[in-house]
Amino acid sequence: MPFFAVLLLWPLIEIGLFVTLGAALGLGLTLLIVLGTGVWGVWLLRGQGLRTADRLRREMGALGAVGAVGDGAFMLLAGILLILPGFLTDFLGILLLVPPVRLALMALLVRRFGVASMRSDNPVRRADGIVIDGDFVEVDPDPRHPPSGWTQGQVRPPSRH
Repeated sequence: MPFFAVLLLWPLIEIGLFVTLGAALGLGLTLLIVLGTGVWGVWLLRGQGLRTADRLRREMGALGAVGAVGDGAFMLLAGILLILPGFLTDFLGILLLVPPVRLALMALLVRRFGVASMRSDNPVRRADGIVIDGDFVEVDPDPRHPPSGWTQGQVRPPSRH
């Protein structure tokens, strides 16, 4: 229900801010701000993908990789919010550009969802104490029903009947 309420309130807040700030700033400055933050958002999205991939390559396998992914994800979200027209989305996008805000949000998410390093031999323990563990069994294919070409990484040519 809270998500539905946010979906209903978000456009109303944006409209209210456009009317209020647009009246105070004037049409020209309001449009300049909206277009400027949109261009800024596109610039962030273009550059962030390569930087995040480079950081992941350097920090892969450590818990730092979670930080790199989280930091990059928040930067991408900031870029998207800046592209969307509206003062509230711009404010939230700019807020996500502040490193301490991103770190605080990452810490909150790690605590909430129990993110762990891939190299850890310990089971993942969620914030509520529940341990998520799993096993797998490799099953040999049945000789009467050979695997399809899709599961072998190649596609068989179509038969001509």
